[in-house]
Amino acid sequence: MKHSKDVKDLHTLTHRTGVDGVGRAVLFSPYPGLRSLGAVHLPRNDVTYRYLSRAYDLLVATVALALLAPLFIVLAVIIKLSSPGPVFFRQYRYGLNGDLFKIYKFRTMRIDQCDVSGVAQTTKNDPRVTRIGRFLRKTSFDELPQLLNILRGEMSVVGPRPHVPGMLANGMLYEEFDTRYMARHVVKPGLTGLAQVKGFRGETSTSHAARKRLDYDLDYVERQSLLLDVKITAQTFWTEFFRGSGY
Repeated sequence: MKHSKDVKDLHTLTHRTGVDGVGRAVLFSPYPGLRSLGAVHLPRNDVTYRYLSRAYDLLVATVALALLAPLFIVLAVIIKLSSPGPVFFRQYRYGLNGDLFKIYKFRTMRIDQCDVSGVAQTTKNDPRVTRIGRFLRKTSFDELPQLLNILRGEMSVVGPRPHVPGMLANGMLYEEFDTRYMARHVVKPGLTGLAQVKGFRGETSTSHAARKRLDYDLDYVERQSLLLDVKITAQTFWTEFFRGSGY
């Protein structure tokens, strides 16, 4: 896949780096498909952070799965009884370096109306969503099976949310809407992210929403730290599971 190769170049060919005005390492991208990126901040690559980040992912995912196992069983039974179809929804999304992986979610839509491609984004009061699906999306419980993706090393607890290939922004392909788009894939996607806790989750049907989500994703890449990950995790727990901002 062309985009996957572009992002791998961005992530690995660090000899083409420079330094910005405040001394941070940046990559000036000359690659096809990323030619207009300009200065792109590279993700943290120090060994200490990599090990701490992975340990944090494993700890959070393991503890959460152990505590939530009874809830998973209850939700699985309700989903199965409420409408025909499987309990889980599986879909290919962009992962680290733009490689595709299969994401897991609780199914929230009627199987005959499901958009497997994911290009048709869910809207408020979407008629495709089941009754239990509305609850799952409101509380973000539909995302919980992605704890399995975290254990498999395909995702992290915190990072840019994984998007489907062909994701639309303001009615056009995201990578055409903003040429910085593929740079968000130089880190693992996350169960939650900086954009989400800042209020930019859901639809990217407007220029403002699409641009701000990408701005926060790239801001996270630049500011990566274990402390920031813990802070975003705590904010997500409060905003999503108690205030319920999803749909």
